[in-house]
Amino acid sequence: MFQQDLQPVGDSLALSALCAALPLLTLFVLLGGLRMKAWLAGLISLAVSLVVAVALFGMPVGQSVVAAVDGAAFGFFPILWIVINAIWVYNLTVASGHFDVLRRSFEKVSPDQRIQAIIIAFCFGALLEALAGFGTPVAITVVMLMALGFRPIKAAAVALIANTAPVAFGALATPVVTLAQVTSAVSDDPRLTVDDLGGMVGRQTPILAVIVPLILVFVVDGRRGVRRTWLPALVCGLAFGVAQFVAANFISVPLADIVASLVGAAAVVLLLRVWSPSEVLTADQAGAEEDERVGATAAAGSRRSPSGVSTSVTSSTGRAAHGGGSSEVVHDSGSDVLKAYAPYLIIIAIFSVISIPAVVEALAEEPFTYVFTVPGLDVLNPAGDPVVTEFKLNWLPAAGTLMIFAGILTALILRISPARALKTYVATYVELRSAIATVMAVLGLAYVMNLSGQTTTLGALLAGTGEFFVVLSPILGWIGVAVTGSDTSANALFGALQVQAAREAGLDPLLLASANTSGGVLGKMVSPQNLAIAAAAVGMAGREGDIFRKVIGWSLGLLALMCVLVALQSTPILGWMVPGA
Repeated sequence: MFQQDLQPVGDSLALSALCAALPLLTLFVLLGGLRMKAWLAGLISLAVSLVVAVALFGMPVGQSVVAAVDGAAFGFFPILWIVINAIWVYNLTVASGHFDVLRRSFEKVSPDQRIQAIIIAFCFGALLEALAGFGTPVAITVVMLMALGFRPIKAAAVALIANTAPVAFGALATPVVTLAQVTSAVSDDPRLTVDDLGGMVGRQTPILAVIVPLILVFVVDGRRGVRRTWLPALVCGLAFGVAQFVAANFISVPLADIVASLVGAAAVVLLLRVWSPSEVLTADQAGAEEDERVGATAAAGSRRSPSGVSTSVTSSTGRAAHGGGSSEVVHDSGSDVLKAYAPYLIIIAIFSVISIPAVVEALAEEPFTYVFTVPGLDVLNPAGDPVVTEFKLNWLPAAGTLMIFAGILTALILRISPARALKTYVATYVELRSAIATVMAVLGLAYVMNLSGQTTTLGALLAGTGEFFVVLSPILGWIGVAVTGSDTSANALFGALQVQAAREAGLDPLLLASANTSGGVLGKMVSPQNLAIAAAAVGMAGREGDIFRKVIGWSLGLLALMCVLVALQSTPILGWMVPGA
């Protein structure tokens, strides 16, 4: 039996907390300072956490290793199990050619670049975030924007800024699932569940959703863009925000972004049937204006086709480019368009059925779900109470398994042969091999820190700031995502710490745990991983700093807003927004 000690190093809380922070500092330095590959930085930081746990916090070697394995296992199932299978479904649409159909259908909604930014980067990006997350929305939407005539840095900035409000519910709410897992292990608060945490996050991030589309049109076309297209931006933001709130609190947390993205897109499409901007900003016009600003020489360099980016659609007219310079209009049949949307309709249908209470109850029992205590972990918290160390293997109702069913149906509808579907599945694992190693390493690190007491010690020190910690809470989440590139990883690292600090400072653990996620989403646009993805997609590898300067101000400004919101939610002014407070 191992009991956690708040002050294992020199009977000093400050010194113990400094030692407890070594794994995190290692991760931050390796990723943010030395720009080391994320998977390697994660493995090194995991090793440091094991050394600290054993040598300084007195955790037995065997239990430390089991804790790391338990965390890595949770990193694969259910987290990576969702991501891998969701990206497989997307890859099937690419393999069949229906992703290009989907892109053209978006393009035909409006030739205006400001509205395209709202529909593609914000709405469709949110749908991709809901299904896959982990950089997928940025990688895909930036390619689509480039294909529609957006210049490289602008396309990257738009894609990164748009990837904020949906992040907390990304990959079928994987960040919230992870948050519930790590926080419930260190607290007996009955509200630290997926439903309650998702509901609380759904009372914070919708505020961002209202603002982000307005920022996008400003980035695309400055103040003129806001003056001429504030209406669709506001309609989209409000529709998305309200739908996200309703879905997260009353329908299904995993479906929150799917519902919100579809409602937001539908609201814009319906608006465009009765309204249009006074002047349309086409790709040609936007390019000509930018050429005037930066000069012909600089513009010529920015017009090159980025490596790895499809330029099959050259403008908002839907013309496909050919080698001889001629072009032809691409006409997609209604059947092809329906097939392009079919995978997402299938996913919504499957998850709607699985959310029926009777179905949930049936699948929560054996043989569909097994819950067992992890062998070899006998841990007591500093108060002497047992720490829960259970692993839930819900193999059939797991979101990742449901995505496999969706992929099989998608392959049937898109007429993809079993051999090709299997080949695409294997290729998806190969494509994500670095991400798999990274997530498993970071989750292993988080579990070692949590079970050895390192997180508890850090929480106790931070709680010394008292009520001011409520302002620091979103910033902590922002730092976690900015460094790791993942809201899931940030929740694994800091979720338990937020709850520990809240308990010590007399603050609401549900509010602060949720603030970790909501503040974290704003660090996504400045994380080195996301910046690298965006830069590579637009053919500007090595110029991540240029993109960073375009988005850092928006990231910090929205973070300040989130800090104010969370602070007010901790007071009677907005305290009514916190369930069960």
